[in-house]
Parts: sequence; C-alpha cells; structure tokens
Amino acid sequence: MFWSESLWRDMGSLNDIGVAAGINILSAVGFLLVFAVVRIQPINDRVYFPKWYLKGTRSSPRHIGNVLSKFVNADVSTYLRFLNWMPAALKMPEPELIEHAGLDSAVYVRIYLLGLKIFVPITVLAFSVLVPVNWTSATLGDDEEGLSYDQIDKLSISNLGQGSKRFWVHIGMAYVFTFWTFYVLYHEYKVITTMRLHFLANQNRRPDQFTV
Repeated sequence: MFWSESLWRDMGSLNDIGVAAGINILSAVGFLLVFAVVRIQPINDRVYFPKWYLKGTRSSPRHIGNVLSKFVNADVSTYLRFLNWMPAALKMPEPELIEHAGLDSAVYVRIYLLGLKIFVPITVLAFSVLVPVNWTSATLGDDEEGLSYDQIDKLSISNLGQGSKRFWVHIGMAYVFTFWTFYVLYHEYKVITTMRLHFLANQNRRPDQFTV
C-alpha cells in the first residue's frame, strides 16, 4: 500500500511536463529579451562595456542628443538586431573573446558548452538504456487497484515493481552519469585554471590579484 501511494504521488502527466517546460522556456526567453533591451540603453552603456571604456575605445552615448536619448535608446533599428551579438560571440576565437570582452565572458561561454558536454551524452544513454528497461517492465500494466498513472510514467522508474532486479540498471547508470560528470568537470576546470593563469601572467600586476 505504501509503495502504491508513493508511486502515485511521483507520477506526472504529459500535460504537467508540458506546462513546466513551457514556463521554463518562456522565462528563459523573457529574461534574454529583458537583458538584450536593457543592454542597449545609453544609461547602462558603462555597465555592459566597461573594458572598452578603460581602453578608451568607446565613449558614452549620453553625451550626444537630447535629454531623452541620454537615457533611452530611440534608434528603432537597434531593437531589430539586438541579438546579433550572440552568434558573433559564439563564433569568436577564445583568445580574441578574452581580449574583446574579458576572461569572464570566455568562461561563461565555456559553461554553456559544458552543459552540452555533460547532458547530451547522459540524455542519449538514458533514452537508449534506461527508457527501454523501464518501458518493458509490466508493473503499471497490471492495473493495480487504486493506482493512477499516465502512459508517460511507463518510461520512468515508476514502472519498476518493488524489489525488481532492474533497479540495478538504474544504480549502474547513476555511477556512469556521476563519473562522466566528474570527468568533464575536472577537465573543464583544468582548462579554465590554465586560462586564468595565462590571463593573469599577461596583465599588469595589481593588488587585487593577491587578495584572498
């Protein structure tokens, strides 16, 4: 009885997954659009382009135009191409990106790529190994009394019966996923550490480099 109740609470429907995915996608797109619009406003220019100001290659747009244009970007054409920087940043060679936008920007791009390195192989393994193991189990097909489930639950661990030997497959894959994640993180942190040391070695010595 306890197993059935726990199983029922853990189950979800396609509608639930769709709503959750929709909320996450809309939130991500919304935050991206807000960032892209805020980024091109003159009042925020020094916030998003400080390195260019320090080099003297960029001047503040607030010195040009009327009072309104000093705070709000009135050029409609910039709103039509405000995402053009994304493909350019992804295609830019790493040394050039560091020189152009700083070490943090290069690390951020690597973080996004790190997510793909970790989760794409894990997803492929999960669908090729775990999903068939779960789908071919007949626990939810027995129509146990008081058990409510959706068809998508047959793809999950919920379709394994209590004490099933198929749980060993999940345990084994958990180790595989964990070791793969550790390996990718170790390799990535090693690369980033080397990048940081080279970056600091090429910069003028500053007190903030020696702070704890």
